[in-house]
Amino acid sequence: MSEILWGALQHVQGYIYPNEVEVNWSVLIALYPYITGLVAGAFIVASLERIFKVEAVKPTYRLALLTALAFLLCAPLPLVAHLGHPERALEIMMTPHLTSAMAGFGFVYAWYLMAVLLIELYFDYRRDIVMWAQEKTGLKGMIYRILTLGDYDISEKAVRSDNKIVNIVTVIGLPSAAFLHGYVGFIFGSVKANPWWNSPLMPIIFLFSAMVSGIALVLLIYIVSSYIRGVELDRACTDTLANYLLYSYLLDLSLEFMELAHLFYTQEEGIDAIRYLISEKIFWTFVVIQIFLGTLVPIFLLLFARTGLVKFSIRKYIYIFATVLTLIGVFAMRWNVVIGGQILSKTYMGYTTYIMPLFGPESVLLAVGIWILPFIILAVLIKLLPPWEHPHEWERAELE
Repeated sequence: MSEILWGALQHVQGYIYPNEVEVNWSVLIALYPYITGLVAGAFIVASLERIFKVEAVKPTYRLALLTALAFLLCAPLPLVAHLGHPERALEIMMTPHLTSAMAGFGFVYAWYLMAVLLIELYFDYRRDIVMWAQEKTGLKGMIYRILTLGDYDISEKAVRSDNKIVNIVTVIGLPSAAFLHGYVGFIFGSVKANPWWNSPLMPIIFLFSAMVSGIALVLLIYIVSSYIRGVELDRACTDTLANYLLYSYLLDLSLEFMELAHLFYTQEEGIDAIRYLISEKIFWTFVVIQIFLGTLVPIFLLLFARTGLVKFSIRKYIYIFATVLTLIGVFAMRWNVVIGGQILSKTYMGYTTYIMPLFGPESVLLAVGIWILPFIILAVLIKLLPPWEHPHEWERAELE
């Protein structure tokens, strides 16, 4: 740590306070809102079919729920790894601090996991789980029998009741997902001493960027999983998700442009420092990666694909490229907010430097490991609860 601190001291520019030499919120804190945003965005994709009755995206409904669960299980890991002492993580539940915005994450997280996502998944899969419990043997069969919770009633009345519960939980879950990620922007936006963060639009920008990243992730996973399974993509589903990604992108870009326009129009204290921050200190991550590669290029690709000038066999590759750039661009946004806000000194006359180690508790390696873990969990969940297999589908159609 002393070597990192000494390295940062060599790059200090201008006048800063002594406690600003070291960037305390590392890459893990940038990764944390990124993962929670993917959770919220994936759940919104699931809500398109359940609440808004967008039938075209039905093939991704269950996949979106499983994706949200996999990433939600890993959402606290960056915080725990950053703070250390994972054995004390549950104290937030035992000794609640109801006026703390940071402590609020624990309550929202527990509510969203236990009262929303798990309940929706259970009642949506319950009929299939009962059938798999009766058909499968060995370890898998035992797991399915445990998951039935002793309820083997799959009569028409029971299934209709399950569908009603799922619809109600989805309606409750949509604002819960928005609150889960919007509060992250609230935390940054409420820091008045930092002009780069202090904006009432911050929670809304975080929420819309979460929608962008979540839709992009589900679309990418759907395309890749279909290729791995050797199954043809549902064209209507793929194109519809791409259209919703484009709409979300345009809204997100408008909000970010509005925030920057307001920032430069008001010319409040610290505007010169912000101008230098954007043009010099975070130019590559903000202007090049976030705005150009992560926003403008994907929007252009999605608009081009929407013209219908290219066949679907080409469009799917455009979607893959656009979604990958989207995921990179949204992470760059989180990076620029978290790291960029700390590089700027509260004196408005100096800047520090963030040096990210390759190994260690706040390292690139740990961040990459946490990022990969949800995909491993998702692969296990898909193996256990296939999102594209529906036993007796004709019976399900009759019930609906």
